[in-house]
Amino acid sequence: MHKIAIYSILKKNKDEFEQIDKNYLKLISNYASIKDEYVYTKQIEKAQKESPDSARSSYTKAFESHMSGFSIVLDPIGKDIKSEEFSKILEKEGSVGFFIGGAYGFDDEMRKKADIVIRLSSLTLSHRLARTMLLEQVYRAFTIINNHPYHK
Repeated sequence: MHKIAIYSILKKNKDEFEQIDKNYLKLISNYASIKDEYVYTKQIEKAQKESPDSARSSYTKAFESHMSGFSIVLDPIGKDIKSEEFSKILEKEGSVGFFIGGAYGFDDEMRKKADIVIRLSSLTLSHRLARTMLLEQVYRAFTIINNHPYHK
C-alpha cells in the first residue's frame, strides 16, 4: 500500500475547509495510508516576525526531519504538471511526502532537498486552499491509477 504524508506550515484550526479535507482524507485512505500533519512551532512564529528570510529558513528546519521517501515541495516557482503525470509519480513511488510552506514560501535550500518541486497553480493560493487542492489531486491521482471514473 502507498504511503502519503502531507506536512503544512499551518496552525490547526476549524474552518470552512475542514469538512472538505476530512472527506478527501477518507477517500484517499481507500488507496493509501495517509498522514496529515500541521507543523507550526514557536520558532516559526518568532521567525515570521523577524523577516521573510528567517521565516523561510525556519520552515526548512521544521521540515528536515520529515523528508524521507520521495519528497515533493509545493512552490509557486515549481514545475507545472498534469494530473496524469502526477498520478504516475504516486504510482511509481511507494512513500511520498508533500510539503506546503508558510506565508513566505520556501528557500532555495528546501527546494534543493526535494525530489521534485511542483506548483498547483500559476495563481497565488492561500496555504489552506493549496492543501485542499493537493488533497483533491492526490485522490484524483489514485482514481487515475485505479481506473476509477472520478477523474473523467
